[in-house]
Amino acid sequence: MVISYTYIFQFCVILQCMTLWRSGMQSPACTLHFTDAFDEFQYFQDGDLIIGGVLTVRSKVDLLSPEKKIYSPSFWYYPNLLAFLSAIDNINKDPDILPNISLGFYLYDSWLEPRKSVQSVLQNLTGPNGTFPNYSCKGQGKLAGVIGDRFSSTTIPIAQILGLYRYTQISYGATDYTLSDRLLYQHVFRTVQNDHVYYLAIAKLVKYFGWNWVGILLSDNDTGENEVQILKRHLASQEICVAFEKRMTESSATINQWKDTFSKVQCKVLILCGSFTSNSQGYLHEYIHINRNSMLILPPGWTLKAFQMMTVFTSFITSLSLSIFDPPIHINENVNVLSRHSQIELLIDDLIVTFNNITSTQNGKNIYFQNVSNSGNSVLRSYVSLIDERVIVRESLRVYIAVEAMAEAIQIFNKFNHSFNINRFNQLHKYVKQIKNQFETTDRMTFFDENGEFPFHYQIVNWVKSFRHIRTRHIDVGLYTPWAEEEEQIHIDPTNIIWDEGNNTMLESKCVDACLPGYRKKPGSSIHSCCYDCVPCSEGHISNMTDSENCMKCPDDEWPNEKKDRCVPKLVEFLSYTDDPIVTVFSAVSILCCLLTGLILGIFIHYQDTPIVKANNRNLSYLLLVSIMLSFLCVFLFLGHPVDVTCMLRVTSFGVIFSVAVSSLLAKSIMVCIAFKATKPGSPWRKLMGTKLPNVIICVFSLVQVIICVTWLSISPPFQDQDTHSYQGKIIIQCNEGSVIGFYSVLGYMGLLAAVSFIIGFVARTLPDSFNEAKYITFSMLVFCSVWIAMIPAYLSTRGKYMVAVEVFAIMASSTGLLGCIFFQKCYIILLRPDLNTKIAIH
Repeated sequence: MVISYTYIFQFCVILQCMTLWRSGMQSPACTLHFTDAFDEFQYFQDGDLIIGGVLTVRSKVDLLSPEKKIYSPSFWYYPNLLAFLSAIDNINKDPDILPNISLGFYLYDSWLEPRKSVQSVLQNLTGPNGTFPNYSCKGQGKLAGVIGDRFSSTTIPIAQILGLYRYTQISYGATDYTLSDRLLYQHVFRTVQNDHVYYLAIAKLVKYFGWNWVGILLSDNDTGENEVQILKRHLASQEICVAFEKRMTESSATINQWKDTFSKVQCKVLILCGSFTSNSQGYLHEYIHINRNSMLILPPGWTLKAFQMMTVFTSFITSLSLSIFDPPIHINENVNVLSRHSQIELLIDDLIVTFNNITSTQNGKNIYFQNVSNSGNSVLRSYVSLIDERVIVRESLRVYIAVEAMAEAIQIFNKFNHSFNINRFNQLHKYVKQIKNQFETTDRMTFFDENGEFPFHYQIVNWVKSFRHIRTRHIDVGLYTPWAEEEEQIHIDPTNIIWDEGNNTMLESKCVDACLPGYRKKPGSSIHSCCYDCVPCSEGHISNMTDSENCMKCPDDEWPNEKKDRCVPKLVEFLSYTDDPIVTVFSAVSILCCLLTGLILGIFIHYQDTPIVKANNRNLSYLLLVSIMLSFLCVFLFLGHPVDVTCMLRVTSFGVIFSVAVSSLLAKSIMVCIAFKATKPGSPWRKLMGTKLPNVIICVFSLVQVIICVTWLSISPPFQDQDTHSYQGKIIIQCNEGSVIGFYSVLGYMGLLAAVSFIIGFVARTLPDSFNEAKYITFSMLVFCSVWIAMIPAYLSTRGKYMVAVEVFAIMASSTGLLGCIFFQKCYIILLRPDLNTKIAIH
């Protein structure tokens, strides 16, 4: 429905123009004014069928002021015309294509001007002598379709008019995305792809080189505005920021205003958008003056004429562009355009006019031709011969492919329509869709895709201005394949790119220097996401790539290295026999104290019959010495790499051993009190004298500790654990208590026994006796309690191997205190003062 309304509206406009023209009225919508132009460009050849052509040969040239404009031809567009002629000649000579049908053509120039392109397509429809819609001066209409144009600004008006009559149109260069709308332009096909594909390729190319800071200059028209929006969208998808965006107007004052912008924004990559405009030269000159050794990225329409002209006046060294890769096509080697076409004489005439800058009427031009020397004519003929040999390359190849595609569609049309009816060519676009794809591109079977476009490789070209040779040359440096996998789309060799004639180093174009590994990006004050600050990764995190958005946390068993660009295994920490000197000290002291305790036990056994050994139950003394010896040996359960078994034996072993030792001292203290009570005649305490009561005391109080330890081990036993959080860069191999209640129950019960022993010993210390052992028990319990009370805050405030060292120190200090306080005085008497080792001296 939308299509119908659009066509009806266009038809009404054209009908109104026709009516006004016939009535002699002037209408701004229908009158085509052209001033300061060359004579009409037109080539004709009759045939059974006509393929129309609207090609761009002349284009507008702005002089010193906007009011002074001429339309000048370009040598670079003439190969397109020759390619058209060559394709027609090749088809007419090929017996396999359209046998018994000759192809003719009507060729007109669009002047890169929408009004002129409308006039040219109307001449294709009505004949060379008029522009009357819905009327053909040729009698029977023989037009099959139209080839053209090169630019979107002229192709779209042509498509709108041809759409009214449903004539097939094949453009060889228009890239406007609106032409991909198959509802509105179902009859339009292109031998190129739309701007979205091209500018996505540009964005990926910029991303490939690691650039994220680019400037954009766009032409001052709708084409530039539309293309820049497409480009910015694709640049944003690749995380590339636009430093500035400048419309290239004709005002010189605007250029001066933008000098400050160019100075403030240090951007080494400049992308051009839109159609070619001559006033871009001033903007580029200012930009290059400020940012030398920059990279210019050109759109397809700028790569030939524009770049050649601009580099004459600027110091631009190099640029990149994407051009469609030339597909391999078969061309009859016997075809020679120069020798086969009478129209070539018209081309020679046009070139003479162009070469000599003639802007006169047809009669004036003919008069001038009479005075042109034959030598000048020969030079131009040689030029035409040269471009004739290279006619089927790059852009002109698109023209050749477009003509061949039109001819093949006509052949398919004739195959399905046995009765040749030329009036049915308004359905030709349906047969264009059936043309087979002859090239190795994608798995697509048809030549044109669903958008009416011809997808093919893009060639990445490096354009270089050589000051040494005063010329511009291009180098093919890579290939872009749109349908390939993301990582396989761009194949390029940066070493082939000429970055600078001097120091050929790849340029950098970034808002800020890249964040090195070990840092992450932090949004800065700028509105651009490419302008950011670099901050180090936090503790325990790394970044192993440039410009990392976030830092990655290392696993629990790893830690960042000094640069924070990779995770390394954490240092494993425990009381190691090989790495920690304190372990050697603990081991040596423990062994010496154990040997000393064994020596004292040997002395006591050797002097077991002496009064001082017999006093206070020598069996309790033996048991106490054995307990102290074992307490020194249990230190080794705390040293070395902990395992589950040693973790379970650590606290339980020294808890039971110390409970036995303290129970022995408690029994000694109780027996001292009972002994003095039993000295009175008839005292009932005499019944408690003997060995049974001490044994019962030791067994009962030690059994309670055993029950606590067994319960702890049964419910939640200690186990080996790794502490990865207490220290940065360290893994502490330690014993987890399992049950904190069990752990502190063992220590609490041991402290309770020590407190009771201390109290009873303190009470019994004043009993009359020359050798009252209760004094020494009291002092030993005071030392024992002081050590373990001081141990608790130290234990809670340390981590890792130092916490274990606190436990070991407490065990050794308390054991040494018991040994020294109880037995050193007795050993002194036994060994050095035997005169005191008598019953009389003791009592």
